[in-house]
Amino acid sequence: MKKIIMTLLCSSILALSYGQVNVPQASTYSELKATIGLTEIEIQYSRPNKKDREIFGNVVPYGKIWRTGANANTTIVFSDDVIIDGQTLEAGKYAIFTKPEKGNWEIYFYSENDNWGNQVQWDEEKVRAKTTAEVQITPFITETFTISIDDIEMDKGEISFRWDDVYVAAEIEVPTDTKAMTSIEKTMQNGTPKAQDYISAANYFHQTGKDVNQAKEWIDEGIKMMENPPYYFLYSQALIHEKAGNKENALKIANASLEAAKEAADEAYIRQNQELIKGIEEGR
Repeated sequence: MKKIIMTLLCSSILALSYGQVNVPQASTYSELKATIGLTEIEIQYSRPNKKDREIFGNVVPYGKIWRTGANANTTIVFSDDVIIDGQTLEAGKYAIFTKPEKGNWEIYFYSENDNWGNQVQWDEEKVRAKTTAEVQITPFITETFTISIDDIEMDKGEISFRWDDVYVAAEIEVPTDTKAMTSIEKTMQNGTPKAQDYISAANYFHQTGKDVNQAKEWIDEGIKMMENPPYYFLYSQALIHEKAGNKENALKIANASLEAAKEAADEAYIRQNQELIKGIEEGR
């Protein structure tokens, strides 16, 4: 009899282990990839639904650590060291925990990232960075819990959380300038930069307000290396010459860019060149 029972029990376990029923999860899995400047960010999390429930202060209690999603830990991976609220957070993978309150959330980046839900023995020493973000009440309802990377600029962006009528966001600073300058210096010093390298470096210097004369030298060199430089590169060259105070050359290059843009029927660059030419002629 015992043998029969054990056989039935083993059969049941095997049936459960190799079951073929496929049904959707209550909280769907989501993966988000984004780039801020030159830093890659990847977020993995599960997304519960509101389902006519009162979320914050009820489903998600105030003043208690929340896994910031459902199922396994919500995790975030940074390809570089980043800055959060003045704290350096080293490149790597972290769990995101939060402590919601009615007026603000505490957001934690936690080194232990392989737990299921809130089942973690909390250890402040594993908090690698934390910040406090203000709660904003939205005029609409977000049915499905959503994490996103928003307001992206060259050297910063925001990680935001939306659910029900609540929106919370925390700023992330990334080392774009350090990485870009390292790349530029390495490329320019090895003696074999290509036309695109000169132009990219020049545009970066122009966009970030660095040495405009160096930018002019580089973009002129890059354009010179091209047999038929496209109008969008000529437009960049005209902008840099104008900023360097070489108005006459800037006007000549902008007109060449305008004619090429007309041939390509690129309305955006036609308009931009026309505005640039007008500004130069009016002595802006």
